[in-house]
Amino acid sequence: MAVTVDAQLGEPQHEAAFFYGLFLRGQPLQRLREDIDVPPQVLERWKREASRDPWNQFSLDRIVSYRKHVLAIFDSLIFQEMATPERIQ
Repeated sequence: MAVTVDAQLGEPQHEAAFFYGLFLRGQPLQRLREDIDVPPQVLERWKREASRDPWNQFSLDRIVSYRKHVLAIFDSLIFQEMATPERIQ
């Protein structure tokens, strides 16, 4: 299955990797997850605006889908980190 990349949004894997790097540098996990996801109050405001303009609805769908995809990739990186046993040298 081919995944198209939105030129303005970029690769979700790159953005997820950026946030993962912040996690590895000590940033709190929950704070990073909140930064990636769209807060409910923002989503509600966007939905109100989108209800008045079909183009905004299209953009909203793209952005929310993208952010959820980035969050899913980020979570998978975190879970892999948690599942990997530490190596003793």
